[in-house]
Amino acid sequence: MTATRKKPVDLEKSLAELEGIVELLEAGEQPLEKSLRDFERAVRLSRECETALKDAEQRVQVLLGGGLQEFAGEPDGGGGEDEEDDNDD
Repeated sequence: MTATRKKPVDLEKSLAELEGIVELLEAGEQPLEKSLRDFERAVRLSRECETALKDAEQRVQVLLGGGLQEFAGEPDGGGGEDEEDDNDD
């Protein structure tokens, strides 16, 4: 007996489809039945994407040893664009 595995969600593809459905629904130019079918599909896609994101977050937590850790960045403060310039000549 083989276990049934769900096909992994292609997050980018699902989000693009969801975005397209939202645009169609916002336009309001479809018949009611088509809008309802599209809305049902959008709800399914949204739930699939949410599950995929939660799974990804869980995998990251496992890789980081059980908890999310703050990214330290560059040890010397970086010298990036966000720092104020102390030279007011």
